[in-house]
Amino acid sequence: METSMSVEEVTNQISALIQRDGKPPRKKEVKKSHPELMKNALYYFPSWETAIEQSIDSQA
Repeated sequence: METSMSVEEVTNQISALIQRDGKPPRKKEVKKSHPELMKNALYYFPSWETAIEQSIDSQA
């Protein structure tokens, strides 16, 4: 599979969604509204939850 985003771009976008909404986005919502982000997140991380955790950790 080819990626269209770097791991940093993925974590930055997830962090931006968390900041915008005040809570981590749900997997189902992201699959609909940001399918490219979801595809890349699951390429780099074993699960959506792990991607969220890494995004939060990278901003700390």
